[in-house]
Amino acid sequence: MSGFPQMILASKSPRRQELLKLMDIDFRVVLKEVDESYPDGLTPAEIALYIAQKKAEAFDEDITDEVVLTADTIVCIKGEILGKPDNAEHAIEMLHKLSGNVHQVYTGVCLLHKHQYNKFYDMSEVFFRKLTDEEIRSYVEEYQPFDKAGSYGIQQRIGLIGIERINGSYTNVVGLPTEKVYQQLKNLLP
Repeated sequence: MSGFPQMILASKSPRRQELLKLMDIDFRVVLKEVDESYPDGLTPAEIALYIAQKKAEAFDEDITDEVVLTADTIVCIKGEILGKPDNAEHAIEMLHKLSGNVHQVYTGVCLLHKHQYNKFYDMSEVFFRKLTDEEIRSYVEEYQPFDKAGSYGIQQRIGLIGIERINGSYTNVVGLPTEKVYQQLKNLLP
């Protein structure tokens, strides 16, 4: 989109890349390894913001006029954080926890521009119907959701057949609250 500064997306997520393309925002992907650990005692929103900022800090010395966009998505159910699964059994275990329950998805975003960190987050509630063992197992086997917090992608089969409703932003659950990102990018314009 014209008018915005050049953007770097610091994410290997194809979903985030697709969302920015759908928004007609020009960007290039640059990846850096970042330790995604966080201190104890943070709320899910604080965790997502903390990690998003850590990802942005890795770029602070390298950029000039570009905007670096970083994000981190957290799935939380009944106070428990569900990160990315370690293996198939761990993914199946997570999906059993989500089955028949409501959980929250938090995405923290950091826009780094001219050494300024603009952080914000969004939260969506996701309502899963009760899933069968076969639905869960076949989803994990076919889609191998090991790069996804909570072991699922809302845009994949499990989301299409299992999610009854969401309260909040759909794109936030995908991994980037696009409306909020767009508004914050507009604020960077002179």
